[in-house]
Amino acid sequence: MISLLAILIIAYLLGSISPSILISRWIKGVDIRTYGSGNAGMTNAIRLLGGRWGAVVAIIDILKGLISSLWLTDALYSAFDATPLEITLVRILAAIAAVAGHIWTIFFGFKGGKGVLTMAGAVLGVAPLPVGICFATFILIFALTRYVSLGSIIGSWVFPIVVFIQRFVLQLPVSDYLLGFSLFVMALITFTHRENIRRLMRGEEKKFGAAKPVTPNQAV
Repeated sequence: MISLLAILIIAYLLGSISPSILISRWIKGVDIRTYGSGNAGMTNAIRLLGGRWGAVVAIIDILKGLISSLWLTDALYSAFDATPLEITLVRILAAIAAVAGHIWTIFFGFKGGKGVLTMAGAVLGVAPLPVGICFATFILIFALTRYVSLGSIIGSWVFPIVVFIQRFVLQLPVSDYLLGFSLFVMALITFTHRENIRRLMRGEEKKFGAAKPVTPNQAV
């Protein structure tokens, strides 16, 4: 129990580290949450800081989730006589803690990003194959529409579909924990993108444009 609590606390604190906020303050002397979409994530980082720093933000956000669900769990929990099912559950809980830290960061007033990349990294440590399919879906939707938000939302919807197919069609050993987690991921990503969904329905969502830095006066 103590080890599980330690994993959850460390995962939450790790998730709370926001590279987009830290780098925007360091490079531009501003808080990224006051520019562009106001989101502390990769897309807004590209708008404000350029593609190179946007890539750095993306890598760090993904690693936060992956480290929490995979390496942190293995380091602090694998020494116990735990079953594979128990390990899966701990990884899922660590993933949720890391994403909660990213969205509600304790270091920056509990206002962080939308959790897509951190969730992707976290799920990668739990269910690698579905992540690959979700990523391919994101790329396809983004290529067709140029909407990052729409690609993220639909990608999250594909996750439970893939997991359900693995278990009920392909008869693979997929646990109830993973089934429930896939539905949770879909619900959470949809929730954090609720404003994007409203803008998409009104035709007001901005498409992803040229990945070049913008000045404060240019940010909208």
